[in-house]
Amino acid sequence: MNEKLVVLLVVLASGCAAKKSAAADPVLDRGRHVYGQLCATCHGVAGNGYAADNAPSLRSPTFLATASDAFLRDGIARGRPGTAMAAYGRALGGPLGPEDVSALVAFLRQGGPPRVELPSAAPGNAKNGKVLFETLCVRCHGTPTQRSSAVHLANPVLLATASDAFLRWAVEWGRPPTSMIPWKETLRPAQIDDVVAYVRSLAVPPGTPPPPTSPPTGPSAPHRGPIVLNPKGRTPDFTLKDALYVSIDDLKRALDQKRRLIIADARPPSDYDSLHITGAISTPYYDLKSLDDLPNDGTWVLAYCACPHHVSGLVVDELRKRGYKHTAVIDEGVFAWQQKGYPVVAAPGLPPFAAPPPPHPDARALRSSRDAALAAPSPVR
Repeated sequence: MNEKLVVLLVVLASGCAAKKSAAADPVLDRGRHVYGQLCATCHGVAGNGYAADNAPSLRSPTFLATASDAFLRDGIARGRPGTAMAAYGRALGGPLGPEDVSALVAFLRQGGPPRVELPSAAPGNAKNGKVLFETLCVRCHGTPTQRSSAVHLANPVLLATASDAFLRWAVEWGRPPTSMIPWKETLRPAQIDDVVAYVRSLAVPPGTPPPPTSPPTGPSAPHRGPIVLNPKGRTPDFTLKDALYVSIDDLKRALDQKRRLIIADARPPSDYDSLHITGAISTPYYDLKSLDDLPNDGTWVLAYCACPHHVSGLVVDELRKRGYKHTAVIDEGVFAWQQKGYPVVAAPGLPPFAAPPPPHPDARALRSSRDAALAAPSPVR
């Protein structure tokens, strides 16, 4: 038999055996299920990111090679406050117990590169780093008070769990194949140290108490108050954009006029308990049973999230499948609502969140991208 053919057959057999072994691993199966249910809508079915709200790639080799399991677990369980990445840990009101988080980490590791031993990062000059950051990085990473198109580096949980060495490696080697390029050919080592020092300076100052967390609420905690607002009010007169979206200004006007409606927060209860629109109820996008109690009598049901369209779109899709006639996605999302000074319920002591990225000019394109991702087969690596 041809030698090349023999080698090819061996490789194919090995690959099939590995796939069967992975498929038979209950931990990986559990992680795969969790990823498909909770993560794929924003991070993409293949984990390449940017399916919604600038969710980063989870498959970049430089990320997987340098992110510790503890960093990944914290990111999943504690989330990224002020972004669409909710706290999914059960202790904070999310749906995942420790075993689910560990299974998800194992799934993310599957087929990834070996871990890299990170060299120690040298101390840098934050003042010099600020100049470099504002020149080279702000366009994508934003400022402490304004998010942009890439990971918001001023996030308190990110900076509380990422080491200087991890941050330095990301600057030096980038996040291929994303738009985060490697800067090692452009910046001197000392300049990279300066950038890291500046990013580190954005962390919550020592001695400042951390943001309060939600009390444990179990894997699912829908509602939290009356379902229908202004039950004796008139029906709102909404004109929907693209037959789907209602603006935050139109919603505020309807509330001021005491119109009858329902506001559904599609995020996990952990985010709802941290910050939500006044009068909203909790209807997590992954727990569609939370919609069972919503009256199907023509009352407008308006869903929102932080994406600002993805998971709220899932809730509205489900309601329309059930025959609800008046449903819409609140176009700009909860953080734009908060930025306008419209009424919210916030956890005591919650620090101000950075302003959300500017709205995408083509919401329909993003929705089509989301729908295509959700229609794809479950992620298998």
